[in-house]
Amino acid sequence: MRRYMLLGILLGGCATMHNTNVKDTTTPVINSLTLLHKYIVPYNMPFNGTTVGGLSGIDYDSARKVYYLICDDRSERQPARFYTAQVPVGNFDKDSVRFTGVTYLRMPDGNVYPATKSIVPDPEAMRYNPHTGHLVWSSEGERILSSQGNIINDPGVFETDSSGRYISSYPLPEQFHMHATENGPRRNGVFEGLGFTPDGRHMFMSLEEPRYEDGPRAGLKDTTAYVRIIKYRMPGGTPAAQYAYKLEPVAHASIPDTAFHVNGISDILVLSESQLLVMERSFSMGVKNNAIRVFKVNLQNATNISTINSLQGAKQLAPVRKTLLFNFDGLDTFVDNVEGMTFGPDLPNGHKTLIFVVDNNFDQREETQFYIFEVK
Repeated sequence: MRRYMLLGILLGGCATMHNTNVKDTTTPVINSLTLLHKYIVPYNMPFNGTTVGGLSGIDYDSARKVYYLICDDRSERQPARFYTAQVPVGNFDKDSVRFTGVTYLRMPDGNVYPATKSIVPDPEAMRYNPHTGHLVWSSEGERILSSQGNIINDPGVFETDSSGRYISSYPLPEQFHMHATENGPRRNGVFEGLGFTPDGRHMFMSLEEPRYEDGPRAGLKDTTAYVRIIKYRMPGGTPAAQYAYKLEPVAHASIPDTAFHVNGISDILVLSESQLLVMERSFSMGVKNNAIRVFKVNLQNATNISTINSLQGAKQLAPVRKTLLFNFDGLDTFVDNVEGMTFGPDLPNGHKTLIFVVDNNFDQREETQFYIFEVK
């Protein structure tokens, strides 16, 4: 996300409600997070002919012991790409993040994405699927309205191999297509988070802000902002369900109070078919720190809203249940635009690690940060 722009998404349909009641058997128990270390990557660090920055998603391949980091460069600096890296979870005084490779994402015709406004990739999320050995990444598309002509590109979710070669795209329901009217995804706020269940049978995708039909964007006092979480059946990526997630209000007033502010889902981490971690990122102009809050989310008994066109005034709507797990406000450090999270390797004591990455928007006032947490 380029945080000074508006965000959003579109969904729709008729008006039938169903409930889900999924039982979990292998959901990790997560009670608290403890910060172990924070890494900072130098601004505009060069790597293999590219500029490191804009890291908007992260995932860990435990078999290869490597991290995948997708870059949200819209082919403006170099072609759309992802990196591989090593992120140490010990020896913090001696080690640092080490980038090991860069791979360009390919279009169906085999070419890299060009630097044109007519074909605009906006990579935001990427996950490694250990059941296929492939990577899945999301693009937010484009929606620019201009007297010189509109640019309307649909968002998408794409499967690629480790060399960046296009394999397939997932079905995009009509509700998610871009439109020139206020009946589609808001620009720059579509598929920010995705992840697979451990058994590989389902994939979840999250939107960042409410679609136009679902209500207003989050405000300072708003408690009615709903975004959608989409469930897919795998393999093949068949849409299976959608759930309503209620955003927190924007954390801080802007300076001045008329300036831009936003809160939305910046990533999700799938624990099971009915349990997720959801990260909300709130930004307000004039406030240095972003407000990053991580919630434990339960989908059990939440309404399947796939056929509900508008969540405003929807009766008998049961949103997902959420419980605050961790608030970055408690850290005594500058917290920038955190956009990705993944489980990393286990620590010597057997506890899991949770790794977060920052998208610095290629802005010298910001930092490419990595946070290493111990999961207790």
